[in-house]
Amino acid sequence: MISCNKETNPLITEWNTPFQTPPFEQIKNEDYLPAFKKIIESTRTEVNSITSNKSLPTFENTVEALETGGKWLKRITNLFFNLNEAETNDTLQVLAQEISSLLTEFNNDLYLNERLFERVKYVKTNASELNPEQQMLLDETYRAFVASGANLSEADKAQFREITKQLALLTLTFGQNVLAATNSYILHLTDENDLKGLPEGIVEAARREAADRKLDGWVFTLHQPSYLPFIQYADNRDLREKLYRAYNSKAISGEKSNIEIIRQITNLRLQMANLLGYKSYAEFNLERTMAKNIDAVNNFLNSLIVASKPVAEAELENLRRYAASLGADFSLMPWDLSYYSEKLKSSKYNLNDEMTRPYFKLENVVKGAFQLSNVLYGLNYELQCDVPLYHPDVTAYRVTDKNGRYLAVLYLDFFPREGKSGGAWMTNFIEQSNVGGTEQRPVVSLVCNFTKPTDTKPSLLTFREMETFLHEFGHGLHGILSDVTYESLAGTNVYHDFVELPSQFMENFCVEKEFLDMFAQHYETGEKMPPELISRIAESCNFMEGYACIRQLNFGRLDMAYHTLEKPLEQDISEFEKAAVKDTGVFPPVDGTLISSSFAHIFSGGYAAGYYGYKWSEALDADAFSMFKKNGIFDTDTAESFKENILSKGGTEDPMQLYIRFRKQQPTIDALLKKLEVGK
Repeated sequence: MISCNKETNPLITEWNTPFQTPPFEQIKNEDYLPAFKKIIESTRTEVNSITSNKSLPTFENTVEALETGGKWLKRITNLFFNLNEAETNDTLQVLAQEISSLLTEFNNDLYLNERLFERVKYVKTNASELNPEQQMLLDETYRAFVASGANLSEADKAQFREITKQLALLTLTFGQNVLAATNSYILHLTDENDLKGLPEGIVEAARREAADRKLDGWVFTLHQPSYLPFIQYADNRDLREKLYRAYNSKAISGEKSNIEIIRQITNLRLQMANLLGYKSYAEFNLERTMAKNIDAVNNFLNSLIVASKPVAEAELENLRRYAASLGADFSLMPWDLSYYSEKLKSSKYNLNDEMTRPYFKLENVVKGAFQLSNVLYGLNYELQCDVPLYHPDVTAYRVTDKNGRYLAVLYLDFFPREGKSGGAWMTNFIEQSNVGGTEQRPVVSLVCNFTKPTDTKPSLLTFREMETFLHEFGHGLHGILSDVTYESLAGTNVYHDFVELPSQFMENFCVEKEFLDMFAQHYETGEKMPPELISRIAESCNFMEGYACIRQLNFGRLDMAYHTLEKPLEQDISEFEKAAVKDTGVFPPVDGTLISSSFAHIFSGGYAAGYYGYKWSEALDADAFSMFKKNGIFDTDTAESFKENILSKGGTEDPMQLYIRFRKQQPTIDALLKKLEVGK
């Protein structure tokens, strides 16, 4: 802790708030930079105390001391960058560039500190009688030093510093450009005929969006609650194409173009990997995964491509025939897919999003998720009105276990706004830890971009939005139920191809009648969702599964193409992307559009050479849920085993061992392949 009792900067004093949550209302933009500078210097002092210790290096005086040092730096780093994603502004974005440079310089100084590395090496060689978590922390600490250039020559260390500095700024800029491009485009309609096919609620939301912008008519944006239903329902094909092209050309050209940034990031990652002795960035990054190497990832992707592409092609051919039966005299293009598949789904199953929306009132969905976690894990949630919030839309809950023990604070942040990045994610403001009996419980945040309430309707979610919330809630449970000693091994701090297991596992409940009966009631009448509607949802759950699978594999293949390069990327980005996904594409390429320019997961997130992990984890979650299907989806013994062996353990052990301990066998992809068979 920093002793600054007389300081007025709330970032460098103890947080005198409920559960030590961030004092958002006290923090000003001008507080961040001086706080970072002060805390970085304080953390350097902590590091110096480790390296100047005259005693022989031990786990406690070196590795554990390094882990527990810098508490405040970790805390304000989480705070700042979480807000930069969820509630940013021009000032924060400029600050992010400078703060990112400061942190990169500090991390380089830390991991390239020879005296510190010598102490870590000594412990690595001589430590004994460590428990499994201590051993994992030691192994991960040593690996972090090596992966950060500790074994390099002085000349190579200097180059490594420069590479990491450039990468930090480029990845940050990539995400900022995507957000700017998303916010800058609107489709402004004034002719009511252009709205044909759109549900009443979507039209009302578009009218409100226009009014908020002081415009007549209706406004549609590239935020998903606006974009997706337009592509799904609008009869006007030309407008669907226009919006599709806008969405899929984000950050391709102009001042906010990401094209050269993609090339620079890719080549800098390759340079860094080469410096560390690897042929490619993927070879370097995959060492700390369940897959372990490029061949394993490619074999996994290829096996699923072989299984899913014929199914996807058959689905699209069926869709073409169906569209033709409705009078479509053109070749189907990507902007037609959601439109006609929604009509086919409605025809085949008598089911569409507008039938289910009334039963998925947001507040009820949240209650359903809470109740599910209560049944499975004994968790309880209490709304907190005195916890500081970073935006009026955010709510906060105190989470306790069945014995009333405090476990976490959970923030929920649901609706799109200009300061929020697209998509949905879970993050922590504070990680869980318990060193020396001093327990620190987590502060967890779930951030989404869901359908807003209108003047006449509450927020009514689509089935996919409900599924997305369950996904992020699964990540949240991974953080809430964490029960480890060390912060860096807590919660979601696990291998990238394991982190999606708890989240995707939760999605399985979305089509289970016992779960839907908990909360799915009509927002006006209070009537439960009819059993026959639930049956139709379950029957349709694998509709277009082949296409959904090949789409994810398309992203995974593109990610691997960039990161398995062994020579600098010089090719035109558009041509590179076309070549990379030629085996997974089921539509002809659309000129002027790209995946890469807004592929934030791999160019500004943490999924570089790791996007395959979504499908990898899907194989695990399908296999894991088969245990619940066998024993009962609310079976407390199975849930307790999942909690004890998966959710509470974080990254304290090898994930394969954790999984086998739960499942009593190696995972297989049989359950995942069965979904494709059912979907045929």
